[in-house]
Amino acid sequence: MTAYDTILFDNDGILVTPPASETQAEATREAFREVGATNVAQRHLDAIVSGVTIDELREICTAYDLDAETFWEARERHDERSQLDKFEGGARECYDDVSCLTELSQNCGVVSNNHHSTLEFVLDQFELKPLFSTYYGREKTIESLRLKKPNPHYLERALADLEAESALYVGDSETDVLAAERASIDSAFVRRSHCRDVDLDVTPTYDVTTLRDVVRIADSHASGESPSS
Repeated sequence: MTAYDTILFDNDGILVTPPASETQAEATREAFREVGATNVAQRHLDAIVSGVTIDELREICTAYDLDAETFWEARERHDERSQLDKFEGGARECYDDVSCLTELSQNCGVVSNNHHSTLEFVLDQFELKPLFSTYYGREKTIESLRLKKPNPHYLERALADLEAESALYVGDSETDVLAAERASIDSAFVRRSHCRDVDLDVTPTYDVTTLRDVVRIADSHASGESPSS
């Protein structure tokens, strides 16, 4: 059995509780209002919150006669501010089992679809930076939408930073598993409360319930034992 020398983690839903969809929707409504669009269709709000593509974004902006770059700048700014407010107000928290990551001997990093600046705030807010040697979120630009997971772009950058030879990516979504697959590394899907009953169309290397399971898997690989799950 090849030992893992690197463990990478998603952020939202793995290290910290994920944002509420209504919080994201309200931030999007505020962005539309700022650039002069009212009575925005629910399907357009849903598309942006759930993970809009560049083409979809431009089509939506065209429907309201908006400049896509101007709207997206407003949307990203309102979205980030809404997230920071929730963290600062205590509505979003760090998961208790993150403390077990201090037991890992491997190089560790974070790769998130969230903004890089938001990720940096989270790592500072919960004093997590000492756990990770590298971390990547996306820039607050339209072009960054092409680079989001399941695109392995940021995973591959983190793997290069850490000179990884055998790595595991830990996430809570199908896109995380796909990104790991496309980066040719193993994956662990953590069934937090928000994704406990999700049926995946892809198969992760490991299907677990807590980060303690991830530490056990990493230890098993390091010792040459076979993990039981």
